[in-house]
Amino acid sequence: MITLKINGKTHQIEVDPMTPLLWVIRENIGLTGTKFGCGIAQCGACTVHIDGKAVRSCISPVGTMEGKEITTIEGIGDETSELHPVQQAWIDEQVPQCGYCQSGQIMSAIALLNENPNPDDETINQAMKGNICRCGMYSRIKKGIKKAATQMAENAGKEVASNG
Repeated sequence: MITLKINGKTHQIEVDPMTPLLWVIRENIGLTGTKFGCGIAQCGACTVHIDGKAVRSCISPVGTMEGKEITTIEGIGDETSELHPVQQAWIDEQVPQCGYCQSGQIMSAIALLNENPNPDDETINQAMKGNICRCGMYSRIKKGIKKAATQMAENAGKEVASNG
């Protein structure tokens, strides 16, 4: 029996510890926002957060995940059902075309902004280079990340002002 904490909820599952986390998330837990793309950690469609870091779930054995905080695309909003600033920026900038890679793109963008709240173009390029968009929406993705960074900074400023 493996115990996982996914999006704040505890799940106990009985699977082979070498099963990729991606399949457990999708098949056992029923969260299908995380996508299968390549199966070899090259495309980024399966990106989730493990303890706040962007990780490719297609090559991450579920047996190594006990005691870790796992967040999928379904878990990034807040309790009030508001969109995360990255999700809102994706809508505002019309980032997706086909949309297949977007949950992985969003998860990588959030991890980047959590680590570096004001990334320059080169930092964005480096952080996102492992996420493939077959539709070529890279300029929109970059605009979305910059818009989200601005919104997150504004939200942080409002929080500081209201607490001060």
